[in-house]
Amino acid sequence: MRAHLLTHLLGGAVLAGSLSSASGAAADHEALLRPVNVPPSADLHYILKARQKGLSLGGEAQVTWRAGEGKYSLVTETKAQIFGKILDSRSEGLIDNYGIAPLQFVEKRFHKEATTATFDRAAKTMSFSAGKEIYPLLGGEQDRSSAQWQLAALARAQPDKFIPGSEWHMFVAGRKEAQAWSFKVVKREKIVTGIGEVEAILLSKAPPPGDKDQTVDLWLAPAYDWYPVQLRYSDEDGEFIEQTVDKISKK
Repeated sequence: MRAHLLTHLLGGAVLAGSLSSASGAAADHEALLRPVNVPPSADLHYILKARQKGLSLGGEAQVTWRAGEGKYSLVTETKAQIFGKILDSRSEGLIDNYGIAPLQFVEKRFHKEATTATFDRAAKTMSFSAGKEIYPLLGGEQDRSSAQWQLAALARAQPDKFIPGSEWHMFVAGRKEAQAWSFKVVKREKIVTGIGEVEAILLSKAPPPGDKDQTVDLWLAPAYDWYPVQLRYSDEDGEFIEQTVDKISKK
């Protein structure tokens, strides 16, 4: 039972691995051509803590981000105490005029078969090994790993526009389908991390009205190349997952 709980809680929601996916249509899907400046290559380590039904859980994630010569790769390995590795994910592709442009997103969860989202740039389609949905590629689409790094790339290119109240939209592929996401800039604040007190920009993705999906809060740090330094998932019952950086090594 504990292993099942851990898989449910962490397997689908870690900072660089995957954001929670909910059913969604492509009604808001459009090409999004905006200034971008992708963050420099780095290794980042995060400490994870969570609580669900009174159970406290701990873990860690190692993120390897590489960008250069028109390409990128984003690899995440997440481990939990007692259970060991619970998630592997890899997003890789190109860097084009729209920013991060995935070609493939592979995710392997604890005790689950690996799933793949394929971005066929020649055919201009997005498809899924675990689902039948097919979407057109118009420009700017992301996967659940790359989405946070695309936000960082957008912020690095136009930091003056990341002000409270501004909203940032993207179309994001999950395990079986894709949906429109919207992050709103909430405020600038200082947070405590393993690398000290960090001033960060808080963005929040709230679930659609009437949807019981989690709220996602993301902190990007301007003084650290706008890397994602913290992510928190929470629901109306007070349960949460929080992942906070404790080491950044530029490459």
